[in-house]
Amino acid sequence: MPNDRTPRTITPDEAAALVQPGHWVDYGGALTYPDLFDQALARRKSELRSVKIRGCVTMKPRAVIECDPSGEHFLWFNWHFSAYDRAKNLDGRCNYIPMNFGEAPDYYRRFIDPVDVVCIKTCPMDEHGWFNVGPTAAYLKAMTERARVVIVETSRAVPYAFGEQCALHASEVDYVVVGDDAPLPELPNPPITETDRQVANRIIPEIEDGACVQIGIGGMPNAVCAVLKDSGLKHLGIHTEMFVDGMVDLIESGVVDGSRKNINRGLAVYTFAGGSQRMYSFLDRNTATQVHPVDYTNDPAIIARNDRVVAINNTTQIDLQGQAASESDGHRHLTGTGGQLQFVRGAYASRGGKAFICLASTYERHGQRKSRIVLSLTEGNVVTTPRTDTMYVVTEYGIVNLKGKSLAERATALISIAHPDFREDLERDARRVGLIPKHWV
Repeated sequence: MPNDRTPRTITPDEAAALVQPGHWVDYGGALTYPDLFDQALARRKSELRSVKIRGCVTMKPRAVIECDPSGEHFLWFNWHFSAYDRAKNLDGRCNYIPMNFGEAPDYYRRFIDPVDVVCIKTCPMDEHGWFNVGPTAAYLKAMTERARVVIVETSRAVPYAFGEQCALHASEVDYVVVGDDAPLPELPNPPITETDRQVANRIIPEIEDGACVQIGIGGMPNAVCAVLKDSGLKHLGIHTEMFVDGMVDLIESGVVDGSRKNINRGLAVYTFAGGSQRMYSFLDRNTATQVHPVDYTNDPAIIARNDRVVAINNTTQIDLQGQAASESDGHRHLTGTGGQLQFVRGAYASRGGKAFICLASTYERHGQRKSRIVLSLTEGNVVTTPRTDTMYVVTEYGIVNLKGKSLAERATALISIAHPDFREDLERDARRVGLIPKHWV
């Protein structure tokens, strides 16, 4: 490590040589994953054993994983699964680390030890000696503070973002690898289905002018953005975890201007972005958007400082008591807790706030249609939002608010928005176990 703390430019192979067997290596998350360093580290496979690599939302295949199918040399750990991470988890190559995303910086500062080597992708150093990390603040500052060696792989493809804790000064960096400026990975937007639109259309009447929205990832949240654009609503704000493509349309159309926000007025605030090249270009040096660390964006107390916060998130299964399982399918892990619970709580605490948990009423498996609203969660399913926190639940068949409702009222309400083909069985099962009393009408 240079004694004067001035970063020294080195080759990818020289950077990879800093990693030793048993080291913990961090790649950051989403758009910050390095490429040349990753490839160079993979080339050292035969020299290394049990190198443990942490990431979050892997957006394209990684060389260290693809070169080592046995997992003998490189072990992969992840804070939130993408489709790639999920596939590697099924192969036994990727292991999930549970967390509320907004707590990630605190995890690094209090519990994560060691962090031997960090390598993240950044903009080239600017004239003031700063390496801008682009539209991914998340937990990067806390992570680099704990690292024994900090390497940046520069790329002109990284959008330059404004905000808080979105840059590393040269004095905080040990080594620089000059990257290849290849385009950043894009996150495809799932097509919007008719069910997605039906769910979105049930949510829109619940949103008021001047509301501040958080919108998750997926077809349903995308549909909400599409419907919001033509809703006639005005002066919406954005305070969210992930910046998604639909938000570009909302800002460019004038539906979102942030003028009614109590904090960060006039600004769309987020902690990381993932989507299309169009969106990356939109965020580049855009003074109407700000990236902040995730312990700011996802803190329920900070979320609640804006009025009329609307949190819109997906779930994959909900039971008749209102427990939402949004991150697993039994013992098979799918995604992660992310910010769902923190935004549900922040929206509830906001003056006039509303939290929506969205789901299609059914899904197909092995040619059979099954209900996502169930008496009991699938064995092994992880509860993301507890029944005490669940507020609005929305399917294509209706919208119900569970706050203040007894167990019998909750079960009855949720059955009313299940697919009609499953309602009779759900009610019979609920009565059989006493969730709905025998004489309840």
